[in-house]
Amino acid sequence: MTSSEPIPYKIAVLCDLRDARGRVLLLHRAKAPNKGMYSPIGGKLEQAIGESPARCAQREIAEEAGIDVPIERLRLAGVISEQAYENETHWLLFVYRVIGPVEVEAGPMDEGVLEWHDPTTIGSLDMPETDRKVLWPMLRDHEDGFFAVHIDCSGDEIIWSVEQSQR
Repeated sequence: MTSSEPIPYKIAVLCDLRDARGRVLLLHRAKAPNKGMYSPIGGKLEQAIGESPARCAQREIAEEAGIDVPIERLRLAGVISEQAYENETHWLLFVYRVIGPVEVEAGPMDEGVLEWHDPTTIGSLDMPETDRKVLWPMLRDHEDGFFAVHIDCSGDEIIWSVEQSQR
């Protein structure tokens, strides 16, 4: 893509699911984007049907984790805008936290392998830099609050700023 071509903007959700032991459910991705890395459950909104971010989170959790979570258990924890991620896409990400523990069996699925991880070890996993430096620390620091963050990925290093923070 040349610099004169516009970069598309995509809208997606990321979902923070925890079990009764407080472990985080992650997907070890077998497909792009982020193939070979760990990511939370999530995916793109079905814009053609006017899908809401919360309904998208509910659908992605059902598709990827195989469980139905009532919309009342989904809480918007944050919004992340990523400018020029991998110099291919701008992303608007709605981050949802599932209230209360879930039961999901770890193992293979279409997108990769679902695995449970202790939140204190997440930083040592192979994951996108934006997740390691921004997403997981913001979720940890805003357990009952809300955050909005902008990440500029267009340079050699990511530059990010908090636009809203309620703890």
